[in-house]
Amino acid sequence: MTLAYRNALQDPDFLNSTASDKVSWHFVPPSAPHFGGLWEAGIKSVKHHLRRVLGNHTLTYEEFTTLLYKVEACLNSRPIAPLSDSIDDFEFLTPGHFLVGSAITTHPEPSLINLRENRLTRWQVVSQISERFWKLWQNDYLNTLQQRKKWRKEQPSIKSGQLVLIRNATLPPCKWELGRVTQCHPGADGLVRVVTVRTATAEYKRPIVKLCILPVDCATSD
Repeated sequence: MTLAYRNALQDPDFLNSTASDKVSWHFVPPSAPHFGGLWEAGIKSVKHHLRRVLGNHTLTYEEFTTLLYKVEACLNSRPIAPLSDSIDDFEFLTPGHFLVGSAITTHPEPSLINLRENRLTRWQVVSQISERFWKLWQNDYLNTLQQRKKWRKEQPSIKSGQLVLIRNATLPPCKWELGRVTQCHPGADGLVRVVTVRTATAEYKRPIVKLCILPVDCATSD
């Protein structure tokens, strides 16, 4: 695949067709992965948690490949931006939309995370490892969306109608709970710390520490 890509970059017809679409190419220098800061940071987080969940496990090639596919599905299922501004629409854009044209979903499976490994088949061991990865990576990813800077200036507040990600530690891999903010409840100082959120099944109050603004949000970018 790498060879085919290099050959395509040397093909005049390919370069002319991409130039007509105003495509420009920018390459990272060899032995300088830090130039790709955004995606390399994502790769670093995957490697970190993958080492933790693998531990002393020895997997076959097929088992390790299956595990990587499950990890890939978790990463490419994460919400990026809302697909619309409609108060009744809870759909969101994911990396999976760019890869397969739709959100990546998985079949429901029973949780194996609390079972002893000596009771599991090899397939169940792989599923258990992937579930542990999901728990660690999801929590770490949500923490990055809630990074707090030094309180030297007021941060943008959550707004009514905004699609937000709700922290829920009980969700299975590739599942995310999102809701629309229907009402903000400012405190005595005028700052919003509690909001009413409507999901596809219910409506309830939540503190903003349990909510995450999507990485690309129309309400804040405007």
